[in-house]
Amino acid sequence: MRITVSVTNDLVIDQRVHKVCTSLMQNGFQVNLVGRKLKNSKSLERKYSTYRIKLFFNKNFLFYAEYNIRLFFYLLFTKTDAFLSNDTDSLVANYLASIFRRKPLVFDAHEMFPEIPELVNKKFIKWFWTKIEDCIFPKLKYAYTVCQSIADIYNRKYNINMQVVRNIPFTELITIADPPINPGKKKVLLYQGAVNIGRGIEWVIDAMPYLDDYVFYVVGDGDVLNELKTKVNNKHLEDRVVFTGRIPFEQLSGYTQIADIGINLLENMGLNYYYSLPNRIFDYIRNHIPILTVDFPEIRKIVAHYEVGTLINHFEPEFLAKTIRQMTVSGKNEKGFITANAELNWENESIILLQIIKKATHF
Repeated sequence: MRITVSVTNDLVIDQRVHKVCTSLMQNGFQVNLVGRKLKNSKSLERKYSTYRIKLFFNKNFLFYAEYNIRLFFYLLFTKTDAFLSNDTDSLVANYLASIFRRKPLVFDAHEMFPEIPELVNKKFIKWFWTKIEDCIFPKLKYAYTVCQSIADIYNRKYNINMQVVRNIPFTELITIADPPINPGKKKVLLYQGAVNIGRGIEWVIDAMPYLDDYVFYVVGDGDVLNELKTKVNNKHLEDRVVFTGRIPFEQLSGYTQIADIGINLLENMGLNYYYSLPNRIFDYIRNHIPILTVDFPEIRKIVAHYEVGTLINHFEPEFLAKTIRQMTVSGKNEKGFITANAELNWENESIILLQIIKKATHF
């Protein structure tokens, strides 16, 4: 059974899509993963097939339009028995290809796309993506998303049966024998993920003058990276706030395993953030890293239940610094991490994924 999986990124750092493709391959599917090729895209080594589309446009509406047009024609002629679309921005091409070819379509909503912070104040663009969902979502027979809150919203709105497959790591912990960072005697604060608006990174930067014995690593890339670098330079914190840029997920644990506290601070900039359950939460848990996180519903369910971090709603620099120091002194709840890691793993989570895929494909 051949299945074509598609997403709009360049595949290098997308852990969720890799886990999905790996599970499908391990269960007898022939997987072909499609993304896009950027000028700085690193080479890929995967056990499943990959294909990356080169585009003329890589920003804004022209990017989405060109990608979906090119993806549609690719899907129209590629050998496949089913389509798996990741996120609303790849859905149009997949939906049309599934109609033309009469092949089953499965949809993975990584987030509430029209509610991402970049679109909250762009009324027309938000309306456009909402209309795409209004047209296609009611017709989705096989769909899943990252948390129950988002599934509930879509199920009520469109009267569908969107299920939940959380973005949890594999059981096996990847350790790097020679970590890429050496903080010396300093404690390590770590943020890993997209460096975009509303991620709370600037709050930690503002707290760093009160944390002389800490270093803050920001692992990732995004729209506000240069803005944050300028902020760090203006505060003369270059030696204690380090931006690594994009790191392939195969190398990411080299940074995660060395951290003392994992950062997950988000602004309430719409439903997408408010109901988010980022994979970094589970990466921190897998590496037994106490989490400093915003107190949002889905995050609270995990962090409070297993007692693996501190939930906060205030982000003033001195308060953040005091909280970080208290977390360091208190240490970690090893029992909570052990319990969480025994219960939270991709092997368990992927059971639902495989049930959905097999039902869609009759495999």
